[in-house]
Amino acid sequence: YLAGFFYSELLCRIVEQAYEAELSDKIRAIRILLLELNRISSHLLWIGAFLMDLGATSPFFYAFREREMILRFFEKLTGQRMMYNYFTFGGVRRDIDYLDDVEEILNILPEKLEDYRKLISENPIFIQRTEKKGILDFKTALDYAITGVNLRSSGFCLDTRLQDDLYKGFDIGIVIKEEKDSLARYQARIDEIKESMSIIKQALDVIKSHPNLEQKLINPITLKLPEGDYYSEIEAPRGIAGCFIRSYGEKEPYRLKWRTGSYYSVNLLRKLLVGEYLNDAIAIAGSLDIILPEVDK
Repeated sequence: YLAGFFYSELLCRIVEQAYEAELSDKIRAIRILLLELNRISSHLLWIGAFLMDLGATSPFFYAFREREMILRFFEKLTGQRMMYNYFTFGGVRRDIDYLDDVEEILNILPEKLEDYRKLISENPIFIQRTEKKGILDFKTALDYAITGVNLRSSGFCLDTRLQDDLYKGFDIGIVIKEEKDSLARYQARIDEIKESMSIIKQALDVIKSHPNLEQKLINPITLKLPEGDYYSEIEAPRGIAGCFIRSYGEKEPYRLKWRTGSYYSVNLLRKLLVGEYLNDAIAIAGSLDIILPEVDK
């Protein structure tokens, strides 16, 4: 429920791959804009909740204040704040609007991130509770199938957006941290917000240069996936998310299964907490950005 656009995109991809549907540049830009805004809103919630777990209440309200701007834009566009039904097979349900809201978000966020730096990143208590705590080397991360920010904070470069056809033509910088600790995982998410803002600006330029919405939608009422196994994956806020479908060519697929980043991060805790102090457990677990509904699926 914190990465709704990503899971919508996964399901759409499978159908579009099966029907060999190609997306126009504007459709790709719209989806990228919403995906990256969704990534930012997810990271903002994590920042607020993480600091709340450590006993700091003010950052929680600050992060939710900025996140609210994004949720209001999502609500204007889709009618929902968290559970979106905007992506559809072959395109989107309607042309994007309210781009002024997006530009306002991009104008405000840099100043707010600087406030976070002064309030959080330079706070000696926060640093003491996160620096050199919960060390995760990339070999252990790979052994536990960890992806996303948690893996890149261990010094390993893996971001599927670089090979993703949706992001083709977009300039994407990869955030890598070598410190491997809870503090590095925090700093990486702050830097990822900045990188997402850069990608959104690129998407805005593409959208504005294509006034007409060109798309060939696939009717979900008559949809039948051809027989076979299908898989798609995407760089979601908590690591690589995947969707697997097995179809026997009938109206309803035989099997649909999700791969979520939080599931693997939970398994990692039994390894990561060994030898740590009990009072550091909350900080270490919080730094992994685990969402339990995403674990249970």
